[in-house]
Amino acid sequence: MTQFNLSSLPYPATANETVTSDILLEAMAWRGNLSKNIKELRFLMCQSSSASSSARAFVEKNYKELKTLNPKLPILIRECSGVEPQLWARYDLGVEKGIRLEGLSEAQIFKALEDLVKAGQSKA
Repeated sequence: MTQFNLSSLPYPATANETVTSDILLEAMAWRGNLSKNIKELRFLMCQSSSASSSARAFVEKNYKELKTLNPKLPILIRECSGVEPQLWARYDLGVEKGIRLEGLSEAQIFKALEDLVKAGQSKA
């Protein structure tokens, strides 16, 4: 059984916390299933405002991995001066759900994305 150090993960964990590979894979598996539950993912943010800083940081750090795990899923980054940061998911039949990201940390944005993925599972 492999042990992983969670200090390098993009969500909160203590520096000395470890977890077994089975638990880690289960906790992270939803990121590879985005395209099974979501038809399009859209980030709206301002290029320079402090309100969008955590959304920008989240995209900069995680876009490549999310796109690698879900190569056919459109992940759109929409920048507009002064816009409130938001994350939108489009599901089957054009149903959309959005979450405001202002004031959220990167870890909370991960949780918001996970919630949108789980909402897609219930719509399927």
